[in-house]
Amino acid sequence: MSTYILDSTRKILNDPELISIRDARMKALTDFYADPNHPKTTQTVPVLCGDCTFRPGLFDKDGTLLPPEEWVAFSLNSIAQCAEIIRDESVFRPVCIEYYTYGVHYIDKLLGAELVFSGGQVYNNYLTTEVGELEYPDLDSHPLWIHSKAVLDAFLKADVKLPYFGLPTIASALNIAVNLYGQDFLIAMLEEPEAAKHDLSVITRLLCYIHSYYRDNLPPEQLQPVISAHRTQPIGCGQVCGCTTQLVSKELYDEFIAPCDEAVLNVYPNPGMIHLCGGHTQHIETFRNMKSLHAVQLNDRAAGDLKYYFEGLRDDQVIYLDPCKEMSAEEAMRITDGRRLVLSMPNRPV
Repeated sequence: MSTYILDSTRKILNDPELISIRDARMKALTDFYADPNHPKTTQTVPVLCGDCTFRPGLFDKDGTLLPPEEWVAFSLNSIAQCAEIIRDESVFRPVCIEYYTYGVHYIDKLLGAELVFSGGQVYNNYLTTEVGELEYPDLDSHPLWIHSKAVLDAFLKADVKLPYFGLPTIASALNIAVNLYGQDFLIAMLEEPEAAKHDLSVITRLLCYIHSYYRDNLPPEQLQPVISAHRTQPIGCGQVCGCTTQLVSKELYDEFIAPCDEAVLNVYPNPGMIHLCGGHTQHIETFRNMKSLHAVQLNDRAAGDLKYYFEGLRDDQVIYLDPCKEMSAEEAMRITDGRRLVLSMPNRPV
């Protein structure tokens, strides 16, 4: 990997014409958010495609995290080679690098979980402490948080204005709690509710702090939450990962989890997004009533339920859809008439 940012990279990633194109695409998406209900055609529905997203490995051969300057230089030099793709007039192809260290287990690591690598994937071992005993981490001395801040600092020092910086997976309180304890946490919500609420409070405080740190230090026009190329939102919108909500009832979600998700979304000035990938339709009424929620993102199993989200959510709430075998783009257009719909077509021409 290169340790140095090439002069040609700086020139491309500060090209005022490319930045103007990005901003025009963002304005069109923002305008759609503000008025998503007029019938659309496939030519006017916003389409995202992640051809120029870069999330290279962050680990050296010995398993240690790469020096921040080296990772940032390699990432920026790489995306500069494809940045011209943003000129596509029909598809928003965001140019971004993403700090995807430890994947969905980033917060687990900060909270003391032991992570293991197997088959190219990251897994975590459950905590040995009981639900209700979770402690807030000492971030100032945590190697991962020190590395995270150094990567952000290296990106800012690079002084390139075009690319988005995709955040690590800050996830959601329920996702993290189940990562840390498995089914024991789900049982605790029923049998030891105060213990469960204690740990959710600790996790939510950490999630909010990390989002706030990035909000305070990144230019707002360059900040995008995780999976930024396929879930790009208007400036000032946050995101939570609702994967695990499929495991809980509406009643448990409303009492324990929705307040945590809203706290995270409220870190940002504008209502944000929740990612869904399973069977979550029992929560549609709650999502409809969440003032902090402007968009849901559906893929795989959740995409097959598009009709229920389209009919059950507010008229101002936008649906991001990853077309898949459960829901094609053509069927999605038929169901929605192109209203309130953003199509994400990862790494495929449209």
